[in-house]
Amino acid sequence: MMSQTRSFRRLPLARAVAANTLLVAGMLGMAAPSLAQDGISDGEIRIGYLADMSGTYRDLAGPGGLEAMKMAVEDFGGSVGDAPIEIFNADDRNSADVGANTVRGWVDQENVDLVAGMVASSVSIAVTKVLEEAGGLAIISGSAASSITNEHCTPNHIHYVYDTYPLANGTAKAVVEQGGDSWFMLTADYAFGHALESDVEKVVTDNGGTIVDRVRHPFPTSDFSSYILQAQGSGAKIVGLANAGSDTVNAIKTASQFGLTQTGQQLAGLLIFLNDVHAMGLETTQGLLLTTGWYWDMDDASREWAERYFERVGKMPTMVQAGIYSSTTQYLEAVEAAGTDDPATVRAKLGETPINDFFARNGRIREDGRMVHDMYLAEVKAPADSESEWDLYEIKATIPAEDAYRPLSESSCKLVSN
Repeated sequence: MMSQTRSFRRLPLARAVAANTLLVAGMLGMAAPSLAQDGISDGEIRIGYLADMSGTYRDLAGPGGLEAMKMAVEDFGGSVGDAPIEIFNADDRNSADVGANTVRGWVDQENVDLVAGMVASSVSIAVTKVLEEAGGLAIISGSAASSITNEHCTPNHIHYVYDTYPLANGTAKAVVEQGGDSWFMLTADYAFGHALESDVEKVVTDNGGTIVDRVRHPFPTSDFSSYILQAQGSGAKIVGLANAGSDTVNAIKTASQFGLTQTGQQLAGLLIFLNDVHAMGLETTQGLLLTTGWYWDMDDASREWAERYFERVGKMPTMVQAGIYSSTTQYLEAVEAAGTDDPATVRAKLGETPINDFFARNGRIREDGRMVHDMYLAEVKAPADSESEWDLYEIKATIPAEDAYRPLSESSCKLVSN
């Protein structure tokens, strides 16, 4: 299903003054000043939001991500100059074919300027190939595979919120340092899972640990019984979950039912979202270490935005939903500054603009398209330590931007000169 909306809100003061200037100039028969609309194709900024709206990844991005994008457009004033901002949205159903075909239609028939959102890595890789051929632009916020800005990099997309490299570098390294040196990997059998498993294996072995065994499960999976039994039989200290969304939730619940942690093994959730912890409860998840790109209760700026989001959605935002707001705002500011929505020009402007907002600290977009920013090692709180329904994490450490992500010296991206 695909739908189309327009988002407007009372303009912020600076933009309201500019709009009033246009109105007064028109009434007096004067030429109105140009506010970048001269370079806007079709006289509109068109953004296509593509995500899993109904399946495994619905809660981590889905409709909540669309709402975050609408907030960003409204807060921007609903237009760039007098060029209105229009949002299209579609459910990719976690299918690379559906995603690619949707984006072809957006580019060919709707002249969409930016494709945003995207969760399943296979969808993102397929979509970026379409956009590279078409000369379009994408900002990916939900996908995890680090290959998206490594072997699958293009000059036509940016990977914004996180990827498998800092997830492994943060969580796996911390677990090994605490003595968890033998691992069993339970992996989703597609691009994201493979990338996360590979990154975790490198971190574990580089820090003196071993991967005892591994098993890959279909995506999505509801019955994890046989996989958890294999993990228990492996004798590994750590069971690493290289999956996400409802797959992770089902795996953790099954492990709890089978008493996995009671027999001395420990779970390492390598991609855990706030909504997952909330759904499972602190009794099940307490003590779980995870790496995140953002948390709603980090500081005043994060809390202020998250509380506004909560008023609209009724849930606290995940890092992906916060990242969608941030990346949409960065895109619109780049269009305004560049005076055009030409994809190559906007991509260049984004690459030269530092990012420091409620979402990202020390952020910048590298030549490979990776937006690097500080990441955080968090621990899920015990029930007794939580003061409210969404008070779920304790931030244990900051992983600086330059340490969190794959160094360019190790990149195989065709855009990087090593």
